Formats: sequence, C-alpha cells, structure tokens
Amino acid sequence: MRALILAAGEGSRLRPLTKDKPKALVELCDKTLLERQVSILQKAGITDIAIATGYKGEQIQELGFNCYHNPDYATSNMVYSLFNALPFLEREGDLIISYGDIVYELDNLKKIITSDAAVNVMVDKEWFKYWKMRFVDPLTDAESLILNDDGTIKELGLKTESYNDIQGQYIGLIKVRRDKLKALISFYHNQKIKKSSNIKDLNNMFLTDFIQLLINADWDIRAILISGGWLEVDSLKDLNLYEGLAKSKELDSYCRLDK
Repeated sequence: MRALILAAGEGSRLRPLTKDKPKALVELCDKTLLERQVSILQKAGITDIAIATGYKGEQIQELGFNCYHNPDYATSNMVYSLFNALPFLEREGDLIISYGDIVYELDNLKKIITSDAAVNVMVDKEWFKYWKMRFVDPLTDAESLILNDDGTIKELGLKTESYNDIQGQYIGLIKVRRDKLKALISFYHNQKIKKSSNIKDLNNMFLTDFIQLLINADWDIRAILISGGWLEVDSLKDLNLYEGLAKSKELDSYCRLDK
C-alpha cells in the first residue's frame, strides 16, 4: 500500500498564510496539514508516501519527502499533477490518492484501505451538517453526487441547485487497486477530451472530471460511505473556524484530530 498526496496548488484562498509557503504546510492547531495526513497514514501502516508538489514545492522537498514536482502548477490542475508522478503510479501495490488540503480520522482511512473494489472514492453521506457550518447556503459550494443502487457512483462534481442531486460529498480521498493502475494510466493517456463547460483539456481537469470520465467509460467507481470525521482547509475562513471550534472543544463533533 502506497499513498500519493496532491499538494501542488497555490492555496490563494489561504493568503496571506500561503504567501511564503505551500498550502500543505499551513498549520491547523499547531501541526501542518501535511504532518497530520502523514501521521494518520503511518498509523495505518502506510510509510511509502510521495508528494506531488508545485507552488513552493522545494519547501516540501527539503523535509525529505519523495516528491514529484509539477513545474506547470500555475497553469494546470490536479489530474496533471497526479500523472506527473507517473513513476510512482507505475510501481507495485494498491494506491491511496489524497488531496493535500484535507485531514481525516484513522477509522475513515481504514474503511477505504479495506475495501476490495477496483476504484474506491470516499463519500461523506452526512455532508450537510459540515457544509452548513461553513456556508450560509451549502448549494453555493456543494457539488452533485448521485449513487447507483449497487453503491457505485453515477455522477459527481457538477454544480447543482437541487439537494436531490446530492447523496453525499466526495472528500478528496481515493484508493485504486493495484491491478487497475495500468488500465488507469492507459485511460488517461488515450483520452481525447470533448469540449464542454466542465472539461477543457487534460492539463486543467479536476479529479472529479476524470472520475466522471471513468464512470462514463463504464468503470465501476465504488462509494465508501462515511459520516463526517474529516476536514477540508480550503480558505482562511475555514482555518479560523476550525481553530475556534478546537478552542471551544467543539471540533471533535466534526473531526477528531490525531484520532
């Protein structure tokens, strides 16, 4: 089992904290996001960890991590950073892929590790409580996620004005089974992306766009359902909110840090 953390973005919504450091090195309750995620991975027995870097990536490299630098981070997106780490993807073993701006509880990580589906996507079925805490109107940020009756994902990542289109929220954590990695890489390299409002080209594709392309190509993408137990640090507002909840001992109802 290996893990690749996608940490190439500039984190502009966390300015001024990201003026002189990458987003993954911003601190949440006195530990960086990267420290927190690496600690949980190690508690689960995952020590083969690589980082896809970009903005100020040398600071992560200097910490001794195995890094794959995306020099085009300013003009590309997560999927490009993911496949820029191709040598790591091609190695043997199941692969965890994680956004660099999330933290999550060990129990949630164990759920996705132990699933034997080919491609596993972690989905928070109790998403509304968390989004309501962060946004006056959750629909301004939440994206569609529709499940099939067998627990696979039918649709995700689209803007919607209806709660009927939201059966959960993707949290930015994926596991690809070892025997599907070659096919995944081939699928990426063979894509001829059609023009649409969501997908412009391979370089600027969001990971949710790529997952939807897999779904459209009849890949079974399994939803691993959780009930909270994670946080996304997307903005300075998020960070200040979590720090305040931690001080008032209320953060545990959303995510137990270090657990």
